[in-house]
Amino acid sequence: MADSIKDKVIRIIAEQAVVEPSDVTMDQTLEDLGIDSLGLVESIFAIEEEFDIQVPFNANDPTDSEFDISSVAAIVRAVEGLVADQKA
Repeated sequence: MADSIKDKVIRIIAEQAVVEPSDVTMDQTLEDLGIDSLGLVESIFAIEEEFDIQVPFNANDPTDSEFDISSVAAIVRAVEGLVADQKA
C-alpha cells in the first residue's frame, strides 16, 4: 500500500532532522527536532516536490505564513489540505 500523506511528510521531516521516522511524533515542533530555518525551507521544497503542490510559505517571516508550521501535526494537516484543494 502506498504511504499516506502523513507518512510521507514525517519521512521528509525525519530526513531533515537526521532521525528515524519512528522517532518523529505528531506533537513535536521542528525546533524540538533540531530543524533550523534552512532545514525548514529545505523541508518545504521537499514537500512541494513530493506532492506537486505550491506551499504558501513566507521563508522571511514563517509566523506570517498561511502554512502552519507549529507542529508536525499542523504541517501534515496543511499538506493534506493543499493536496485536497489540488484534486478539487
